[in-house]
This record gives sequence, structure tokens and C-alpha cells, in this order.
Amino acid sequence: MEYGPLQPIMQIFSLHKVDGYAMLANRLANTIVIIVSNQPNHREKVMNVLKLSALALSLALSTSIVSAQDAKLIGIVSISANEANNARYIQGAEAAAKEIGWQVSVIDAAGSADQANAAIQNFVQRGAVAVVDMVFPYSSIGAGLAAAGDANVPVVTWGGGLGSTVAATNGSGAPVAEPAIKLMLDDLEGKGSILALTYRTGEVCRDRELLLDAMTADMPGITITRNEVRIPGYFEDGAQYANAWLASHPAGDDNLAIWGCWDDPAIGAIGSLRAQGRTDVGVYGVNGNAQAIENIRNGHMNGTAWQDSYSEGFDMISLLPEIVAAGSDWKPVAREVAAILVTQDTVESFIEAHPDALGQ
Repeated sequence: MEYGPLQPIMQIFSLHKVDGYAMLANRLANTIVIIVSNQPNHREKVMNVLKLSALALSLALSTSIVSAQDAKLIGIVSISANEANNARYIQGAEAAAKEIGWQVSVIDAAGSADQANAAIQNFVQRGAVAVVDMVFPYSSIGAGLAAAGDANVPVVTWGGGLGSTVAATNGSGAPVAEPAIKLMLDDLEGKGSILALTYRTGEVCRDRELLLDAMTADMPGITITRNEVRIPGYFEDGAQYANAWLASHPAGDDNLAIWGCWDDPAIGAIGSLRAQGRTDVGVYGVNGNAQAIENIRNGHMNGTAWQDSYSEGFDMISLLPEIVAAGSDWKPVAREVAAILVTQDTVESFIEAHPDALGQ
């Protein structure tokens, strides 16, 4: 049907599913102003259409609100929502939530356990049917777990461990890190110095550091310097600690390696290595984010363990309806996804098999 000069208004309504109601209202208002200015003879028609448009918009918005209220809410509390691995997990979680008809809300706790506890409590008050704790150890979110338990809201973790009242976990730190640590120790051949860039607020990095200790316990020729990075600030800290460590470890002095309990601090250290022209130091990370894969490809990094965090997020959210339905009868489980070691020898075949790992 043609609406003459009123056609632009009617076309706007076809946009609401894509652009959202705020943009719809804005475009409607702008179009009316244009028509009233340029088509004075159609003012009466415009006003009639405006009334009908307002009614249609109101009905559509009401339908949207009812639909949103019907969707079950999953609260996700991230230790650092913009960090690449966290972001991939959230993407997987959102995809799974869409499949089961639930909705996801994310709060970035910015590395603070206090903020994580407050976020879990907030989600409970908002009526969430389940909460996902990303990385914070279950031992550090006691207040949040207590609030969730009182409301019969299950909490699952990604790398936060399986304990207390946690219903399920995956992304555990040590299993993912083991291939990359083994590669580093094999390259050092049992002797040398390691700069370990750690982070002890998160369960994942704590577990990975403990694994590093266990794997080097019978290697007296290995010395480890430890520096803890901040969230946020891990790139800068990695570069700063590397500069200080390199000053006391000149080239040719020893077998040298820098290890990050996840990729980003190690990537920060790469900047210092390149600035100083140091090619004698091996660099190793964990998680396999896009920057790490590119640095391996370009010869600036020796290896990482790629963590399929997208699948971990997808799998965990897909499990939630079963957990919620079981209620108190649910038995805690760990649903781990195996890591893949990526090295300079395997990076091209890895990219061929996992092109999405480059974030493209």
C-alpha cells in the first residue's frame, strides 16, 4: 500500500525489530517534523497518523516488555569483561541463552571480590534464576553464595572452582595451563630463570601458579621470580616487571623465559623484549587469545594453551535449565573442555582448524 507523503512514517515501523524503540521514536519524530515543514497541506493527515503511530508503538513496546519479563534472567559476574577470554566466554553464554530463550545480563566486577559479591546479591534481588561467577574463587564470594543459597538460586563458576554451594564449574585453571608450562620447561631443559607474571585474586591464576610450582619442584636448576599484576593494568605491569627482570638477566647469561598465568601479562612483556632487542627470552602464556596467536605467528611468543572459552560459556549456560529444574537434587559437576597447545610449529595448522581464534 502507498501512503504518499506519509510513506516515510510507515516505513519506519519496519525498522523497530532491528534498531530498537528509542531509535524508532527518534526517527518518527524527525520524519514528522520534515513532513509538516515541507507538506503543510498534510498536517491533518500527519496528526492522524501520529496518533495511530503512538498507539502502535505503545502496543509493540508493551509486547516487548512482557516478552522480556517472561524470559528467565541469567546473571554473569565477570572478573574483567573486556579481557579477550572473558569476552569469548560471554559470547558463548549469550548464544546458548538465546537458544534456550533466556536472557543474560553481565556485570564487570573489575577484579574486585567485593564488587563480585555485590553483583551476585544484585542479581538475586533482580530475580535471576542462576548466576555465573567468572574466575573469582568460590572462597572469595561467600556473601554472594549465601544470598543465592537463601533464594535457591544456583551459582556456577568459570574457573572459580567446585566447592561450597557451587553447582557446576568448567574452565579450571590448572588443566588448561599444563601443556604450555610443559612446553616452557622442555625448552629450558631443566635449567634457567623464569619470570612468572601471576594474579592471586583469581582462582584460575592461583591454580596455574600452584601447577607451575608442582611441575618445577624436582628441578633445582630452575629459579622463578614472581610478580603479581593488577586487573586492570596487566599489560602495563607485564612490561614494567619485564624491564626490571631483564636488567638483572642479560642476554647469554642463562636460559630465560617469561610466563604469564594468562596471555595478556606476557604480551605486555613482549613490548619490553622488542624495545630492547631481546630475542633470547622465551615467552609463554595461557588462554590463546587472538593477540597471543598473532604473536606466536610472528615469532614473538613461543606458545600458549588455547582455551575454547566460547564453548565453555555455551556448554555451561546450556546446562543451567537442568540444574534449575533439579533444584536441591542436583549433584555438583565439572564439565571441562580440553585445551589445545599452540606453538610456532603448529600455529598455521591451528588457525586453519580454528579460524575464529584470530577474532575475525
